[in-house]
Amino acid sequence: MVILCISFIAKGQSPKMYKDIVFSAITVDKDQNYSDRSDAEKNKFHLFDLYQPQGDAAPGRPLIIWMHGGGFRFGSKEAAGIQLWCKDFARRGYVCAAINYTLGKKMSGFNYDQLHKGCYYAVADARMAVAYFRQHSKEYRIDPDKIILAGNSAGGMIALQAAYSTDALLSKMAGIDPGDKETGLPKVAAVVNFWGGIFDLNWLKNAQVPIVNVLGSNDKVMPPTQKGGPLYGGIAIHQEADKLHIPNDLKIFDGYAHELQKHFNPVFPVGSATKKRWLEAGAFAADFLHRVLFK
Repeated sequence: MVILCISFIAKGQSPKMYKDIVFSAITVDKDQNYSDRSDAEKNKFHLFDLYQPQGDAAPGRPLIIWMHGGGFRFGSKEAAGIQLWCKDFARRGYVCAAINYTLGKKMSGFNYDQLHKGCYYAVADARMAVAYFRQHSKEYRIDPDKIILAGNSAGGMIALQAAYSTDALLSKMAGIDPGDKETGLPKVAAVVNFWGGIFDLNWLKNAQVPIVNVLGSNDKVMPPTQKGGPLYGGIAIHQEADKLHIPNDLKIFDGYAHELQKHFNPVFPVGSATKKRWLEAGAFAADFLHRVLFK
């Protein structure tokens, strides 16, 4: 167990649990496993790191399952953004699980066939993680009715598809035979979509899960609306959610590209200015979650 000590100064009124920074330290339990399969010890794709507020004895805490980006080909729970958001939200009182998920052997990019397949298998893992934490809710002292799916880029896509698309719909789109098992929609409390997208806006009719979208106005990797294929970004999701009366909110970082970088480049290390925008995105999402889940 790693203990991170982080100081904060409360200004003005008393901080509100799950909205503001409340805890000064967190704990991180590394490389846990959310799979009950026989190969659980060997499968690195089913590992997770658990972030918790240090000294928090409350029962029934909300859980956020965080999923990294990387086009379904790269990335892990160690991603800089995932670690930053998990620490930030744990200090607000959340339990956060940063999960790995199955990655494809081929580069997805804008090859929609591979993108669909990569997302299908990743969504299956996300649903496995939701089922695991629901089953072990007492052990982790979490509220099984307040499990939130969150992620950036591909991770945001996983969160959206897991919350709004059935296994049958996803498997048909991906050209995969799902067998006889139909998992249905997992019960999740909300979706945090950081610059991800959904394959079909009609899927939003399948549930009433609240969504908070954050994106950059100049995103060329995941266009804010829709461009040239069956993939719809945060602005399109926001507009459709409004029509369907789904609780949602939208924040646009004007002039910024994918990952809220000035000029997106997945190779170069992320600078402090981008991380500051990531924290601002997190604060916006925390305000939304507090508003819709903790009235």
